[in-house]
Amino acid sequence: MLLYKDKNSLENFSDASRMEWLETNGLGGWSGSSLSGCNTRRYHGLLMAATKPPAERMLLVSKLDETILSDGNRYELGTNNYGDVVFPTGFQYLFSFRKDFFPEWIYEVPGIRLRKTITMVQGENTTLIRYEVLKASGSFTLQFLPLVAARGYHELQHAYHNIFWNVEFQNGLFHNRPFDGAPDIYISVPGSAYQSTNKWYYRFNYAVDKFRGQDYEEDLFNHGSFSVELKDGDALHIIISTENPTGKNPATLFENEKIRRMAILKGVNGDLLRQLTLAADQFIVKREIPGSSGSQPPEELKTIIAGYHWFTDWSRDTMISLPGLCLQTGRNEDAKKILVAFSKSVSMGMLPNRFRDHNEPPEYNTVDGTLWYFNAVYAYLQITNDRSFILNDMLPVLKGIMEWHFRGTRYHIHVDSDGLLYAGEAGQQLTWMDARIGNWVVTPRMGKPVEVQALWYNALKIFETLLLQNGESEAADHILGKAEQARRSFEEKFWYPEGNYLYDLIDETGKPDSTLRPNQVFALSLPFHLTAGEKAKAVMDVLRTELYTPFGLRSLSPDDPGYKSHYGGDAFQRDSAYHQGTVWSWLLGPFVEAGMKCAGDTFRAEAVAVIDRFAPHLNEACIGTVSEIFDGAAPHHPRGCVAQAWGVAEILRVIKTYSLFHAGS
Repeated sequence: MLLYKDKNSLENFSDASRMEWLETNGLGGWSGSSLSGCNTRRYHGLLMAATKPPAERMLLVSKLDETILSDGNRYELGTNNYGDVVFPTGFQYLFSFRKDFFPEWIYEVPGIRLRKTITMVQGENTTLIRYEVLKASGSFTLQFLPLVAARGYHELQHAYHNIFWNVEFQNGLFHNRPFDGAPDIYISVPGSAYQSTNKWYYRFNYAVDKFRGQDYEEDLFNHGSFSVELKDGDALHIIISTENPTGKNPATLFENEKIRRMAILKGVNGDLLRQLTLAADQFIVKREIPGSSGSQPPEELKTIIAGYHWFTDWSRDTMISLPGLCLQTGRNEDAKKILVAFSKSVSMGMLPNRFRDHNEPPEYNTVDGTLWYFNAVYAYLQITNDRSFILNDMLPVLKGIMEWHFRGTRYHIHVDSDGLLYAGEAGQQLTWMDARIGNWVVTPRMGKPVEVQALWYNALKIFETLLLQNGESEAADHILGKAEQARRSFEEKFWYPEGNYLYDLIDETGKPDSTLRPNQVFALSLPFHLTAGEKAKAVMDVLRTELYTPFGLRSLSPDDPGYKSHYGGDAFQRDSAYHQGTVWSWLLGPFVEAGMKCAGDTFRAEAVAVIDRFAPHLNEACIGTVSEIFDGAAPHHPRGCVAQAWGVAEILRVIKTYSLFHAGS
């Protein structure tokens, strides 16, 4: 799979600005923009630093616009949208873009061909930019205009705010602290001269933010400009960082990062798998857990960023993603650290729904995130056979979780008299369909959601298995009895004979909800599944004909009166559509899994076709990764997060699990 765009694609400003690139640093920070070089989101920028990994991100340097001065001519390579005008129009000089290990552009102006490559240093808030002069008829000057944002990643900067003007510049190294308490900004441009300007640039327009109904204008500050003389064959390496780069060799840093990525790909065959494996690496990041006492240092563990650009780590997304991102890529130690990290935050038998910025306490409003934890633990055991860790470290945590679920915990989450798991409280969104607008929960699903029952049964069976392995046969028999009760109740209550599929919900009054949604797929796809045989085949037929698209499963049938075919507009419009017909890429994984469990090898050809139809997406939106969601209606434009962990993870997992290696290659 060649991730490549030619001049014809790039000289169309609209097309080139819809496609994006992303580099990450293993801390929760990133560098990214559109292929045209025009920032189209508030989240675009060259250095988005995670100041307290993986959270509290700050956009420090938004842009570094380049200008070539040659033979009395001026060629501005930058591109900016000011609303009523696009200026400069550097995208017209783009000759090509490709993404292999790193995003790479080639610019052509008369007599000069210049290659630009961008990456980030793993474990640092540091962006590297390499310029290589591939062709030059003579010497020329390359100028750089750094544009500083110095603000939180959800915010926008404006000229009435103060950014400190004072700059230290010596031997090609720029240093500024934009305000008290902010991270330092270092920009190293070896061999450069520097000219101070100190001025604001006004009204940068962010088209995607405008489409999303958000504020979309920003002002950026420029302290000065750099200039370097270059000639044919030269290479220039720039470092943009929160750390003083003195003594660091940027060429070596580039090479080290390439070697690291090559190691990740060792033994990985096929272009699609290579790209998905590189994409998986972007979500696995550092998380420090405070020591058990004030005198102990924090424990350095791992977590998974749910999606770029605005999510941090969510338990549901993390546990769904862990098997694909970690266990199917040989990163077993990272998986272990993730399981440990979340075990430290269990409260009243619940994993936190998400961690928040600024040391705010975690939120615990999830019923399924904790149940997915059992699935991740079981997947880890199957891949690693690390029984000592699971039985000694994880099993006590799982016991506590089970006790709370039987006893009852937050939001009325408890095992009901029929053995099924009840969850719900007015004004709370507890399942993965979690959109809320003020006090209005769009899809409340109070009572007994179908996927929660599938996950509950799966968790009981996993718990029983671990108890047996730990020699606790009497306790295992007790849990087996609870699992069988849940299975019988599910079979009695969840089959919808008129539709030939499973109810989505038994509500708080005991009334079944026949709304056709994809959640029933988990009754077929989990390791210990509730539905098999002819009923499972009937469910697959309904999913295939009513909900399947080449990019995932719709969250609601197009025949439903509440169906929304398009995801866009302001926050109210977007949240109203989020689970009301919008297509979710991550559901392709359980869809393929369910098909393989139902039909075995007779489904293989269809499974390969599912992956093949999806594979071109890696070359259409954020290049090399998987979008969160898509419009429900064709042509299913990508929406939401440009890179979503569980989308990458689930597609990667089923390809590896079922040896669909040739798909998409």
